Amino acid sequence: MKKINCSTALTTIIAISGLLLTPAQAQERVKSLAGSPPPQNVSGGDIPPPPDRQIEYSPYPEVDYPDQVFFGDTHLHTAYSADAGLAMATTTPDDAFRFAKGETVTSSQGLRARLQRPYDFLVVTDHAENLGVAIALEEKDPVLQEIEWGKDLQQRFGGGSLDERASAYELWFGTVNTPGAEDPTAETEMGSDMWKRMTQAAEDHNDPGQFTAFIGFEWTSGPDGNNLHRNIIFRDGKDIADQIGQPFSAYDSDDPEEFWTWMEGVQRRTGAQIFAIPHNGNLSNGLMFDDVTLSGDPLTRAYAERRQKWEPIYEVTQIKGDSETHPLQSPNDEFADFATYDHLLDAAAAARGEAVRQVVKEGDYARRALRVGLDLEQSLGVNPFKFGLIGSTDSHSTMASAEENNFWGKFALDSTPSARTVGTLPGTENMFGMSAAGLAAVWAEENTRASIFEAFQRKEVYATSGPRIALRFFGGFDFIDADASSRELAKVGYARGVPMGGALTAAPAGQAPGFLIHAVKDPKEANLDRVQVVKGWLGSDGETHEKIYDVAWSGNRQIGADGKLPAVGSTVNLDTGTYTNDIGTAELAKVWHDPDFDPDQRAFYYVRVLQIPTPRYSLLDAIALQIDNAETGQVASIQERAYSSPIWYTP
Repeated sequence: MKKINCSTALTTIIAISGLLLTPAQAQERVKSLAGSPPPQNVSGGDIPPPPDRQIEYSPYPEVDYPDQVFFGDTHLHTAYSADAGLAMATTTPDDAFRFAKGETVTSSQGLRARLQRPYDFLVVTDHAENLGVAIALEEKDPVLQEIEWGKDLQQRFGGGSLDERASAYELWFGTVNTPGAEDPTAETEMGSDMWKRMTQAAEDHNDPGQFTAFIGFEWTSGPDGNNLHRNIIFRDGKDIADQIGQPFSAYDSDDPEEFWTWMEGVQRRTGAQIFAIPHNGNLSNGLMFDDVTLSGDPLTRAYAERRQKWEPIYEVTQIKGDSETHPLQSPNDEFADFATYDHLLDAAAAARGEAVRQVVKEGDYARRALRVGLDLEQSLGVNPFKFGLIGSTDSHSTMASAEENNFWGKFALDSTPSARTVGTLPGTENMFGMSAAGLAAVWAEENTRASIFEAFQRKEVYATSGPRIALRFFGGFDFIDADASSRELAKVGYARGVPMGGALTAAPAGQAPGFLIHAVKDPKEANLDRVQVVKGWLGSDGETHEKIYDVAWSGNRQIGADGKLPAVGSTVNLDTGTYTNDIGTAELAKVWHDPDFDPDQRAFYYVRVLQIPTPRYSLLDAIALQIDNAETGQVASIQERAYSSPIWYTP
């Protein structure tokens, strides 16, 4: 495969007081700060230090607030997932962790693969449903030889060729998707043995302070082919995780409430600290954020409390598309149509004999869910959809790759440019519709299971579509414009407000909330175009609304009479698949106050950061294959982005 590298005119980046600046910007920053008084709090004194935080391991004891951002993936599959292993994946959790740590591994196709930059953490989340069955077939596991289903599966699998695996896949897929089906391997040791192998791999690669390997799995609920999947993450190690026996699966139930009941039982029985991450709402056919339960009952306060406890985070962007919003739901958002992907849901509808869906459902996308949550909080007293935002890959190739110029596909079957010309999934002509996304970013004190887990629980996390953009977002009532230029921006943010994932209440009379925002480009990636604040609110009319505010941007552009900021432009060369950083900026910082604030209205705010346009992987593939990009059916360039977790306001 021809390797293509995007050549970027990288600006020299230096670190000053925790901020990444060009030398010229650094000089200007020093000049601007020279005559500035020290930041003050509302009482007029020096900013008080944040309260002490108790952590188990800290190489920086003098710092008592999260001062580091870590990037990783919370959603990755290996050959231990039946749908991956029966689709030609042969690589294991051990390979996945080594790849994430920056080591060179051999892919399922025999190709050498390596990330350009290692991750800080990884969760291998193989499917619970017949966990490790493809590995068991390879090993001729005696458990499978003792049951009729296993014998049939083994006969179909044969020597493991593509056609033989496809036949075995057909049998497995038909079993797991039959309503009311029982797990053919239940009450056997196969599932628990495979689970112990997975927990051992995480234990072997966990290196506190250097690399965090979490234990996890995916519960793959798919009622009527609709995606209600959840990834479960353990804070604890193998000694605790092994006590579950084997993971809860869709054979046990496809109802999230039953899944929460199982989690409650695990926590009560073992003391495990766990939470779950819903994903792919864009393929849920409205079920992910429905206003009724899966069984059709109205939502209750108890439901809202349980959901908020067990599911604090939502995966908003990944390989199967972006789930922030949809252009049909946000027609006034010029950047809403990003990585929009409906193919699988359309295929599921067609398989049921239904008309292919032409409109999105209310419960499909994150922004609309956040809006609905405000309304539900008004009636229930608790917001069931008060979640933080992250990205991850959902790769089934074992390669957690979210790099446009180093993308290893969705499955082992589409890991190379030429292989992506074939439609592996139902309803697809090719695999170029998949996205090279995304990443989970976490503000934590240190790179350990405990610290990162706690950051997830308090929602001090954000999503990116791949680039490692550094993003801070604080909300409060005492920020002043000069805070955006502070040499201790994070200290100011924690002293005067709450970080992303936090909540504000009861605005002081006559005051609108202010938001301290700081975004820095990925040092190895493209410049930034703009920073936007996305606001949703529950109006006095009883309806929810949304609005996008451009709050900081590069260059000398001005917002026009139509209320829009002109496009930043593009430097993408369609012939070479390269771009330059001649436009955009390395850093954007702003204190923004809501000009439309109503202290009596519930609201949420989150930040969206946009890069300048860069080549999409499908363009790079087209160049490698010497075909026209139009044959991929995809746009040639994209504006990669980051989404902060929201900050909520409650009257």
